[in-house]
Amino acid sequence: MAELVPFAVPTERDKTLLVWELSSGPTAEALHHSLFTAFSQFGLLYSVRVFPNAAVAQPGFYAVIKFYSARAAHRAQKACDRKQLFQTSPVKVHLGTRHKAVQYQALPLNSSQCQELANYYFGFNGWSKRIIKVTCSPWKQYGQEENEYLSDFSLEEEEFRLPELD
Repeated sequence: MAELVPFAVPTERDKTLLVWELSSGPTAEALHHSLFTAFSQFGLLYSVRVFPNAAVAQPGFYAVIKFYSARAAHRAQKACDRKQLFQTSPVKVHLGTRHKAVQYQALPLNSSQCQELANYYFGFNGWSKRIIKVTCSPWKQYGQEENEYLSDFSLEEEEFRLPELD
């Protein structure tokens, strides 16, 4: 079954992983790099955030990892839970479970994140953000005055050509 991956900030709980029991030895920056490397093999990541444990807990860190794809988050959770990814002790990985009482409006991605997402799924140079040609074909709807028209827009792209090599 295909999965729809919108060009929006992922907020759904099935795209969010909680990773804990991260050791206190490395720095937060080193853990961020290790987590990014370990989890990016399952799919494109929106964010990796590392936080220190609360003062009442044992020393260490936990992380919140957001994927663009729910399918990638599920695969990562199954493959990484209770495994020694990059440290001597196993980590715990669970899908987000926080239920939101209020549904928030989806926030759009910024331009560079849209390009990163398109490159990941369509391949670099497998898509274009330029509009090559816009055609406007006016048509009259039944019962409208002569000057009231709706337009049917169509976008056309030129054929993709590889640059010639010397």
